This record gives sequence, structure tokens and C-alpha cells, in this order.
Amino acid sequence: MIAFQKKPGQFMAAEILEAPEVFATTAIADHSPALSSTDWSKTRAFYTIARGSSDAVANILSYLFMSRLHKPVTSLPPSIFSIYQGIRMDNTAGLVISQSGTSDDLVACAKGIRKAKGKVIALTNQPASPVEDAADVTIPINAGVERAVPATKSVIGSIAAGMSLLSALDPAYRDFAENASVSMRRLAQTDFAELEELRFALQRAHHVYVVGRGAGFGAAQEVALKLKETIALHAEAYSASEVLHGPLQLATNSLFVLLLDTGEPESQASLDKAELKFRAAGADVLRLAPPYEALFCPAAAAAMLLYMLYPVVLNTALDLGHDPDNPSTLSKVTRTS
Repeated sequence: MIAFQKKPGQFMAAEILEAPEVFATTAIADHSPALSSTDWSKTRAFYTIARGSSDAVANILSYLFMSRLHKPVTSLPPSIFSIYQGIRMDNTAGLVISQSGTSDDLVACAKGIRKAKGKVIALTNQPASPVEDAADVTIPINAGVERAVPATKSVIGSIAAGMSLLSALDPAYRDFAENASVSMRRLAQTDFAELEELRFALQRAHHVYVVGRGAGFGAAQEVALKLKETIALHAEAYSASEVLHGPLQLATNSLFVLLLDTGEPESQASLDKAELKFRAAGADVLRLAPPYEALFCPAAAAAMLLYMLYPVVLNTALDLGHDPDNPSTLSKVTRTS
């Protein structure tokens, strides 16, 4: 038998190409029957439980859910249940987001929430995972097998799964999810030649700020994480408002700033101010927005930005001699407790 040598980055490249279809199908899935046994209108708050890229997705979805349901959505550290004594969860729901669904602390947190009289909704990509077994309801990500260590299609699929969940909780949102599904398929046919400028900037960069607001902040967290894990590039994510405090001073050193614009009218003034301040301080700045801003919600815009940026991260890693499929210090599943 002839052995064929794997090319660096081939898994990540293939999985990025699959992401638009994963998003398009997952975003419009109907989960109303699975949720019908609970009166979710009595849920007074949602808590997101996630790590890594899934936590960036949780940030994106928290803005979406708060804007539509007008209920608090905030992050709950898994350690509250995995190593501490837990909190009261009556009339609340935990939203556990995990590609593998196997991390011990997430499983412990899901079990702890139910024991504390809360409900658990799991967004997972691995069927019959321990997190799914511990949940009341599972929303499948349906991204299929992901072989590259850096998650891509499962991240974009997780955003879509959250959107489909929201459609079940708020049927009026379904039109936005359907429009986003169509737009993502269109985006898959688009060539973003202008992103070569970003690729060259990242090749030269030593320090990067990725800046967003609202759903764009979650996207910024995910992009900064990808720059770290695939290129070993120092990158930090900031809200466009928070970055204008102490972190602005780093613009006096060599700094590249990537602004992610999800098209939210409420965030434009903040992004404009951040862009002006960083340019005035001498930073190298690039602002990026998806091309279909009128047709979908900010969470979908965040997913589109990720789809646009993942190939740039992949190609920059290859340019610099890295294999983005297999970062030297990382593994596909990280087990935490």
C-alpha cells in the first residue's frame, strides 16, 4: 500500500470549506418539539458554560439572546459546580456549549445545574456525549468529524445552533435565521481578494489587538484565540469601549489592530472612535465587515466574519512555517476539571 504524506493545514482548509453548509442547515433546524416539554417563558436568566472557542460563541450568543428575549445572559465559570459548592439555579437555564461534550468540568456543571433545580440545554457536536447525557435538551451542531486541532466549522456551527435554539424560543426570530442561512451560502461563493492585505499585515505583526463590540466582541475573542494557537502570535481581544482605557497605550509600540464590524447600528460610534484613536496613536489598523449587513442578525454577521478570517489565519500560519492542523502544544480535546 502506498502511504501518502499529509499536507500541513489540509484538514483545517477542508473544514473551513464545509462551514457555510454546516451553518446554513443548522441555523434553520426546528427544535420546537424538543423544547415543548418546558415553559421557557418562566426562565428568568440564562447562564453560558463553555471553554475556548465555545466560550467565544457563548459571548456572541449572549448578546443575541439578551436583545431578543430581554433576559439576563451571562457566563458561569464551570468551576462553580466542578470544584466549588454551586449556586441556586431555580427558574434559570444553563447553556452548555462544547464541541466534544467530554470535558469533566462541563459535565459536572451540567449535572450540578440540574441538581440545583435549573434546566440544561447542550449545544454539542458529538452525539451521545457525557454533556448530552447530563442535559435536559440537546441542540446538535451537526458539523461532522473535525480533525484539525483548531475548531472552525464546529465554531460556526455552534453559532448557527444557538440561532436555531432562539428560533424555538422566539418564533419571530426564524425569519432572521432563514435569511442568514441564504446569505452564508452566498458568502461561500465570494472571493475576498482584499484580505491579502490582512495576511501580509499578520506576517509582519508581533502584537495584535482584535476589537469588536456586541456580537463582534465574541468574534474578536475567537480570532485572537486562532492567532495564538495556529501562528503563535500574541493577540488579545477587546471590546471597542474597553480598549480605549489602559490598553490604548500599547499603540505607542508596534501594534496591529483588527476591527471587526458586525454592522450593529448601536456599535458604530464606538468602533469609529476606536479606529480614530488607534490611527492617531500610530497603530496599523484594518476594519472588516461582512458584505450582507442588511439581511441578518449580528450573530450571523459574526459567523460570517469568522468564515472570512479563518482562511487568512490558515494561510498566514503556512506562510510562517506552522502546521495549523497540529499546533505543537495542543490537542483536539482539552480535558479540564
